[in-house]
Amino acid sequence: MSLDSTNAPAYQNDGEFHQQLIKEVLAAYPDKSAKRRAKHLSVSGADKPDCGVKSNIKSIPGVMTIRGCSYAGSKGVVWGPIKDMVHISHGPVGCGHYSWSQRRNYNTGTAGIDSFVTMQVTSDFQERDIVFGGDKKLASIIDELDDLFPLNKGITIQSECPIGLIGDDIEAVSRTKSKQIEKPIVPVRCEGFRGVSQSLGHHIANDAIRDWIFDRKGPKAAVETTPYDVTIIGDYNIGGDAWSSRILLEEIGLRVVAQWSGDGSLAELERGPQSKLNLIHCYRSMNYIVRHMEEKHGTPWLEYNFFGPSQIAASLREIASHFDDTIKENAEKVIAKYQPLVDAVLARFKPRLNGKTVMLYVGGLRPRHVMTAYEDLGMQIVGTGYEFAHRDDYQRTASYVKEGTLIYDDVSGYELEKFIERIRPDLVGSGIKEKYPTQKLGVPFRQMHSWDYSGPYHGYDGFAIFARDMDIAVNSPIWSIFKAPWDKAA
Repeated sequence: MSLDSTNAPAYQNDGEFHQQLIKEVLAAYPDKSAKRRAKHLSVSGADKPDCGVKSNIKSIPGVMTIRGCSYAGSKGVVWGPIKDMVHISHGPVGCGHYSWSQRRNYNTGTAGIDSFVTMQVTSDFQERDIVFGGDKKLASIIDELDDLFPLNKGITIQSECPIGLIGDDIEAVSRTKSKQIEKPIVPVRCEGFRGVSQSLGHHIANDAIRDWIFDRKGPKAAVETTPYDVTIIGDYNIGGDAWSSRILLEEIGLRVVAQWSGDGSLAELERGPQSKLNLIHCYRSMNYIVRHMEEKHGTPWLEYNFFGPSQIAASLREIASHFDDTIKENAEKVIAKYQPLVDAVLARFKPRLNGKTVMLYVGGLRPRHVMTAYEDLGMQIVGTGYEFAHRDDYQRTASYVKEGTLIYDDVSGYELEKFIERIRPDLVGSGIKEKYPTQKLGVPFRQMHSWDYSGPYHGYDGFAIFARDMDIAVNSPIWSIFKAPWDKAA
């Protein structure tokens, strides 16, 4: 395998080939299933402002989905990274154990003292709790937690499936115990069976912030305001991403008064409506609450993208446009300051990655946001899709993808494997469940949910790490001695 692909021909997305590939995949299904799945597979084109796919629809039973559940969307994404609150997984131990510290939400503080992100608290439901209810048990757990961790600022109750089925009144327990311990207790009705994916869990968690944090009566942390206050929302600090973003925002003269949820706190949640501008990174998980703050508190919001130098520069300029000339001038200075770093990264890695093809399948914002970071390195996106996107996510994606790109929504394990086998991309970026089957096909892989234990990937410094990691994946010498199944057959 040649490591220098400077003169490699650019891959041309072949719309006709991709359409034929979709037909081949659908042929394996019964007619009814094929008809339904056909709505979720498409090829991008100028006539398809929403990429031509249906989304946010229940998965077909028996067709293995890669989605998560509502509980995962609330506890695993939105609430879990809030560091100074204790989060109870209310139900059997399995759900809480599976969600234990898997997303690498970096945070400052001392575990068990003023930070509880790396801890897992469960009510450990047993058969008797299903029969007699868990309200009394939950109240006892809250008392015990407040004794064990007196510096906690509050508690959330993340309900699992059995809670909704047996009807535990977690709201009543929350109100009663909140008065007794004099701290906010937030009940979150995120039972896993709700909705079609983790996306509803995001929405439910946002509503809980609105109802139990913003509208909470009692003392709240006060903060002095300035004309340059901003809040980072929807950045979960995977591998330190939020810190990288914060550095750039502060360098252009803005004051980050809060960040949700990565390395975030209860006080920072409360500050959101006071910002001059809410900056949202993961649109899918937090657009509900920023829209609420705009409607009720008049706080404007802006979606930004700090993956790769092209989008970083564009986002910094867009953010600065909401402030005065000083901030605008600072943005240009910061972009110029980091240009030598960008040039050095591109000089080192672009010749090794130019022309390489990439397939993406992730959740949240990444199937569109990371595209330009790959393209900055000369790589080509040949397929992309979301686990739990809505139509507006695909509408946003349409402006990123090239015509002829393969688009897949809620793709099954079978479909993704067949697409990889037929397209044979140089790299696949997806989740942990797809990592090892893809590598067994002889195709390089990067885990794009939690950066494969690397990161950060946001910001200019993050782009250097991103480029290095993609080079390590694609150009590892292991692939020159590893035979894919189709090579063995040949």
